[in-house]
Amino acid sequence: MARTPKRPSSSRTRPTRAPGGKSARGGKSSTTTSRAAAKTTGGGAAPRAAKKTSVAGKAPRASARTTAPRRAPIELFYWPTPNGWKISIMLEECRLPYVVRPIDITRGAQFEPSFLAISPNNRMPAIVDPDGPGGRPISVFESGAILQYLGRKTGKLYPADERGRVEVEQWLMWQMGGLGPMAGQAHHFRHYAPEPVPYGIDRYTNECHRLYGVMNRRLADRPFLAGRYSIADIACVGWASRHERHGQDLAEFPHVRRWLETLLARPAVQRGLAVRADDVAGVDMRDPAVQAVLFGQRARG
Repeated sequence: MARTPKRPSSSRTRPTRAPGGKSARGGKSSTTTSRAAAKTTGGGAAPRAAKKTSVAGKAPRASARTTAPRRAPIELFYWPTPNGWKISIMLEECRLPYVVRPIDITRGAQFEPSFLAISPNNRMPAIVDPDGPGGRPISVFESGAILQYLGRKTGKLYPADERGRVEVEQWLMWQMGGLGPMAGQAHHFRHYAPEPVPYGIDRYTNECHRLYGVMNRRLADRPFLAGRYSIADIACVGWASRHERHGQDLAEFPHVRRWLETLLARPAVQRGLAVRADDVAGVDMRDPAVQAVLFGQRARG
């Protein structure tokens, strides 16, 4: 179990309070639950349980406790990207309360020592669960590992049986090692390279095309990648939603298009994709200052 790191000094607001606390790089933290997010994304504390009503005309016993204990929210260290969306969607699907700690990757918040104590790879997303194994806090980095952890914690979207779990894991790893990295490279060379690099554009656009073909064949005879909706689909939906940016036309992949439309119609997916979406609305990814932070990183001491 990972040791409990210090929280980033700029995110000291109490998780159960309403939004407004300072976060990394001057952003604001926001607390959300899936029910509250149905009305407004990223805000509101966990709703109170409804009062128990009488049954068959009898008042409830005075000794009965009718209010479930309030869970401490999970801290989500996040920026609105396909990898960040995986975890905001999963938290919404599982109806887990969480507080968002924005990590503005365009301004270097991912390099702050307090964040590196949680995510040593200086990449978001990451989480801190105050109610981890044995009731002790735990931090988890890497989006795939977080999806698996939350699936085990809640018993949702991650099968308990070995055969079902293997079915999900192989497609989760396919995304982690294939679709995500290749789509990310295609995106970079098509939109962010300072000058056109035909080889890079062709190399990664073609590999994305191959991967979309793999997914299309897989979905030809089943509604979801592992048969039932799972963390494998959650891992892929954010990337697939940006298919045009990767140079892919879903008219060539009708089964992927049907699958994507199904997922994007899910309320929890919509809420997860909307978390702090405005944070990136005005960011110019071609700004040399932004690119200096994001691209060309080398090892740090």
